[in-house]
Amino acid sequence: MIFHESSHLELKEQINAEFKKEIIAFANTDGGEIYVGVNRDGIAVGLTQPEQDMERTSSMIRDGIHPDLLPFTSIERVRVDEKDLIHITVTRGGRPPYHLSDRGLKPSGVYIRHGVASIPASEEMIRELIRESDGTTYDQARSLNQDLTFHYATQYFARRNLGFLPENQRTLGILDRDHFYTNTALLLSDQCEHSIKCAVFDGTNKLVFQTRKEFFGSILKQLEEAYEYISLFNHIHADFEGLVRIEQRSYPEYALREALLNTIIHRDYNYSGDTIVNIFSDRMEFVSIGGLVKGLTLPDIMHGVSQSRNRILANVFYRLHLIESYGTGIQRILESYAESGLQPSFLPEAASFVTVLPNRNYPAEAPRQMSAHKGSVDSPASHTTIWETMPAYGNTANSPEEQVLQLLESGQLLTRKEIQNLLHFTEFPTRKLLASLLEQGKIHMVGNGRSTRYGKTK
Repeated sequence: MIFHESSHLELKEQINAEFKKEIIAFANTDGGEIYVGVNRDGIAVGLTQPEQDMERTSSMIRDGIHPDLLPFTSIERVRVDEKDLIHITVTRGGRPPYHLSDRGLKPSGVYIRHGVASIPASEEMIRELIRESDGTTYDQARSLNQDLTFHYATQYFARRNLGFLPENQRTLGILDRDHFYTNTALLLSDQCEHSIKCAVFDGTNKLVFQTRKEFFGSILKQLEEAYEYISLFNHIHADFEGLVRIEQRSYPEYALREALLNTIIHRDYNYSGDTIVNIFSDRMEFVSIGGLVKGLTLPDIMHGVSQSRNRILANVFYRLHLIESYGTGIQRILESYAESGLQPSFLPEAASFVTVLPNRNYPAEAPRQMSAHKGSVDSPASHTTIWETMPAYGNTANSPEEQVLQLLESGQLLTRKEIQNLLHFTEFPTRKLLASLLEQGKIHMVGNGRSTRYGKTK
């Protein structure tokens, strides 16, 4: 009898290191058969110890291939031309991609059948196999990178009195049923492949670019740092109604927070592009990659209809109390603007969704900033002298760090509160900004407690 190799038949003279790759390739494609004890010419040469070879084959499948492929294979001893052979039948597995246990979900560990050869699968093929196995949603699928660390996420969960042990991770969908990390885990990990980019422009268009900031690491870290950064541009404008001082921030804090959260949670992470925040004089734009979830329309979401693209990720954010309930974000953004006479805009496109928040203090904010040195109503009376001797600040001509350094250029020592008021920043981002500049050695600190002053390092 002469055997002939095909897309469904592999011949091996003996068991070797390549043997597992053939089994994996059949399991990931359309199944097939392997005869061991047949030479390259298709002639049966037999095995001297078929029983031991069968045990060895079973061990290799059990210990060297993941997920468990034993239910999709059968091993039997057969006689052909008076020779003892091993016949292995492999059916297409139910949970691809099957891979070498010591290589993971990489092209060097995942194989498919192509003609009479077993070849490494491309990363795109691996993703397709994952989608077939685990469903179509990105956050449920297995991450191609299984070498993940969670230093930031662990601390973040701990601060909210939530556990981040393997059993918690399984409950949250960070680990799947086969103990693989999902793409939700990848997003939460220190190795997250996506970033958030913030760009600041002079005026109301993109003709004059001023500065940018990009945030990396765990998506939770990106969220915290990006929110702190955009809060630096949420200035306070003050006016008087009679003797009553009325203050208003450029943007409702809830609207900023919710717009950023929605942009992160609902974007399509199948795209490699980054989340974008554009900051103009009159507005902020939050650009989420990927359009609306199929079947939803803008009127649907305006009426509170919610269909999360990333259900596992949304549930993680819900458990962390970052979101309160599903489907209420846009309504609450609109409500936060109810008394301003302005309306946010929501612009769905085929591959993006843009949330536009108008600046409630525009255009009053621009002349206020330019005239700050003349005694703006933003300056406390106790700081009149400092305010009058300082040049105009608080615009976005430079990055926040550059604005602080420019403010301290004259050599005068200022308190944190004075810096905060002069630049129209809010308290928490100002503290973080000063701490960063101190760590870099660009500024120094004099005194302590309420008498602490900051100056530029020479």
